[in-house]
Amino acid sequence: MSQTSCITTPIYYVNDRPHIGHAYTSTICDVWARAGRLVGREVFFLTGTDEHGSKVEKSATARGISPQALADENAAEFQRVLATFGLTNDDFIRTTQPRHVGQVQEFLRRLMATGDVYLGTFEGWYDEGQEEYHTENKARELNYQSPISGKALVRATEQNYYFRLSAFADRLAKHFADHPTFVRPTERANEMLGRMRDGLQDVPITRTNFSWGIAMPDAPGHVVYVWIDALLNYITALGLATPHAERTKYWPADYHVVGKEILWFHAVIWPALLMALKLPLPKCIYAHSFWIADGKKMSKSLGNFVDLPTIERYNATYGLDAWRWYMSTQGPLGTTDADFNGKHFHETYTNDLVNTVGNCPSRVGAMIAKYFGGKLPTDAQAGGEWPSRCDAAIAKWEQCMEVFDLSGAARCAMDLLRQVDVMINDTEPFKLAKDPANTPRLSSILNQCAQTVRIAGVMLEPFLPQRMGDLATAFGGMPNKDTNWSARKKYGAISDGHPIEKVALFPRVDATAISQTS
Repeated sequence: MSQTSCITTPIYYVNDRPHIGHAYTSTICDVWARAGRLVGREVFFLTGTDEHGSKVEKSATARGISPQALADENAAEFQRVLATFGLTNDDFIRTTQPRHVGQVQEFLRRLMATGDVYLGTFEGWYDEGQEEYHTENKARELNYQSPISGKALVRATEQNYYFRLSAFADRLAKHFADHPTFVRPTERANEMLGRMRDGLQDVPITRTNFSWGIAMPDAPGHVVYVWIDALLNYITALGLATPHAERTKYWPADYHVVGKEILWFHAVIWPALLMALKLPLPKCIYAHSFWIADGKKMSKSLGNFVDLPTIERYNATYGLDAWRWYMSTQGPLGTTDADFNGKHFHETYTNDLVNTVGNCPSRVGAMIAKYFGGKLPTDAQAGGEWPSRCDAAIAKWEQCMEVFDLSGAARCAMDLLRQVDVMINDTEPFKLAKDPANTPRLSSILNQCAQTVRIAGVMLEPFLPQRMGDLATAFGGMPNKDTNWSARKKYGAISDGHPIEKVALFPRVDATAISQTS
């Protein structure tokens, strides 16, 4: 990865309130962004809200307010939620902002000039919930129902401006072939390729049956299709249509992280638009799966929907770091959906965070306090095998983060802590301490434990920023953004005699708390 990196969430539609899907995507992007900054990269992390379209217009009308008022209200709620989750996004773009609107219109003028956009007539089927068009063949395949909401598709005939998606079929296929990790996981790429083999249809990019959207330049009555408007956010936030924009160095994005239901737009339509605009393509579109609950699709009617109040109750009970850990290590980053379950959440918190991340440093700190007055003892063995173990764990962690394998990166740190626990159980320092003749060996064991715990804590910082800050204070000083990665990942960074404090990181939570949060 280059020294400048960029990661994006989808921009979230303001006609919905924040829920577990938004929290999940934003959190895993934040973990990756924090990891990038940790290793010394200049990371740009983008999120925001998608605020145009007929659904917003209809919802605003039903409430007797303007679409802009509704967008302002819901965008503010999304921004509040991001603050609640402690996310480190560098920008929050709104598609109603003038900086976005002006650039969208400029990009469309460019597409008109190249002939990649033309005026035509649409006849087919429309998914009102997804604001997506379908051909007759596709609608028949879907049984004339929305694949997302299940509602009936609507027959539509309308004059629109079209994007010549069909003209990019060969170039898209070649890009997929030349860049096998362009869409991940691999199974999702295969899905896109299979759909592309059925042929690409030109895409309507304007509507005329509502007014809440960006006006198509030089085309009175035409409003830019919300999906085209939304996709362009990734480059309008960086100012790619603005001369001398400082943020252009972040493009192309390293990762667009999206839900699998919107992959077609991101993996096919978006790259084709960029090709037409003669701009570099993102390096990877990563499509994660869905959260389900107790084996069933989440639904408000079933009462198993993990909405914002539910998330806030979990955070109040277990802490924000615990939520981040569960999202990052148990989430649906692969091709199968992940089951959100209160009992499983509690077990993960207890086994991973209380018993391992919390208990291991506590044991080490307590023994150093008891046997060496709270000062790091000398290691006569110069680390033994632990420096190589830690180096290997760091190298694997870096590789995992590079390919967005968050649970794999987390395991690198957890395995180190578990190895420390095994060494403590095998060597039994509390028995060695009974005989002064064993002091040199005891000293080396506890030094090695402390040095390894510190390194594991560094690797866990992107996942558990609050509690790993506490650990860093207790084991070798606060994290310092000015300290380079080479120094922070080096084994033996805690000097002999440095104060080591016993630290309580994750308190036990009574299992009955589950019934209050589920």
